[in-house]
Amino acid sequence: MIYLHNIDPIALPLPFWPHAIHWYGIMYLLGFATAYWLGTLRIRAGRLPGVSQDAFSDLLFNSMLGVVIGGRLGYVLFYAWSDFMADPMFLLRINEGGMSFHGGLLGVMAAVALWSLKQKKHVFDTLDFVAPLVPPGLMFGRIGNYIGGELWGRLTGGHGGVIFPRALPEAYAGQSLDQLQEMLNAGSLDAYARYPSQLFQAGLEGLALFLILFWFSRKPRPRYAVSGMFALGYGVFRFAVEFVRQPDQDIGFIAWNWLTMGQLLSLPVIAVGVLLLLLSRKQAKGV
Repeated sequence: MIYLHNIDPIALPLPFWPHAIHWYGIMYLLGFATAYWLGTLRIRAGRLPGVSQDAFSDLLFNSMLGVVIGGRLGYVLFYAWSDFMADPMFLLRINEGGMSFHGGLLGVMAAVALWSLKQKKHVFDTLDFVAPLVPPGLMFGRIGNYIGGELWGRLTGGHGGVIFPRALPEAYAGQSLDQLQEMLNAGSLDAYARYPSQLFQAGLEGLALFLILFWFSRKPRPRYAVSGMFALGYGVFRFAVEFVRQPDQDIGFIAWNWLTMGQLLSLPVIAVGVLLLLLSRKQAKGV
């Protein structure tokens, strides 16, 4: 079955104001709200000893800043440098989408490190606490990508999928959604159907990874273990989904006509995950 993507990315227009509330922003708010709720439950359960609710609120706020600043800087650096060079204000137009997980991860790690130093906590004790809170935000973020009709998948060859109007050739520019629907009904758009890779990522990097971490962290684990499981799980899931996700137009394939930038950036994440899990085994043995 082939569907036409016709979701309005604007959730709420604001009269007398040049901007609007986008679904993408709402998804981020849902991600942060879920992290706050889950984190509060874990604080009350004593999963980060000696940390008060107020201190956790500071940690979450700092992490939010790390996600937004690091995610946007990472996207510009890794995927959209030419857009930034052509228009430096592109960096600030977050409402249009364009965030990098890998940049956001570095931003969160920096925020966690600063908070841990202030609280006199080992940084990986904090990261192990934070790791299970992240996947729901990834899930909501990828749903936001789908609603916005961005970061779509590769062509399916007409065997099901989604028609993303923004991904159509220039010859279809200016066509209304009704006109595109008529073309789809006639079968003239089947060749442009794409995998909804955003939803695949929401299911794997979001829901599946959350369930894995929720199960894995249901009881105390050695230092580094939960962070390692998060890094390994995310890296493997992201690497796999990249096989059906469209490479960025300005970058294309990095090597061998299949390796993408997302896969290249996921390799060190996988390596770090394996290393942390190995270190956690030494912690468990008291080494």
